[in-house]
Amino acid sequence: MAEFDAVIGFPAMRVGVRVRGDRVAAISFLPPQGELIAPQSALAERAARQLERYREDPDARFDLPLLVEGTDFQRRVWQALGAIPCGRTLTYGEIARQVAGEARAVGQACGDNRLPLVIPCHRAVAADGIGGFAHSTGGFKLEAKRWLLLHEMGPERFELTP
Repeated sequence: MAEFDAVIGFPAMRVGVRVRGDRVAAISFLPPQGELIAPQSALAERAARQLERYREDPDARFDLPLLVEGTDFQRRVWQALGAIPCGRTLTYGEIARQVAGEARAVGQACGDNRLPLVIPCHRAVAADGIGGFAHSTGGFKLEAKRWLLLHEMGPERFELTP
């Protein structure tokens, strides 16, 4: 059995989709040189098409059945992330105040998010810069976050610092 039910290309990465039963269970950021995989099911096809629409238009909406598994705190963080409009960001500290938590715990919940893009954890940033992404502070994942923010905000509206 393949690790992913679909892998599609994005400018700074590949995006893998896993389905479990009748729900999308995971969306993963993969290195940009990774192999593309045609959708293996109707749901993987639906997810791939919606991800491709987002790739072309950051205002595209997702309408997928999701398997969201996490603690109550993680779910509160992910709900707060989902409320951040496209083209905007909040700091980990701002989100922490919304969910009665600590900024570091918010960052961990963002990193544990198995449904990025649909739950837009890339919109959470550090008070002094871009912050980390998917438990990474460098490499292709941080470049993916940069691309996602620029895609949503446009280069003229957001200065990314290393």
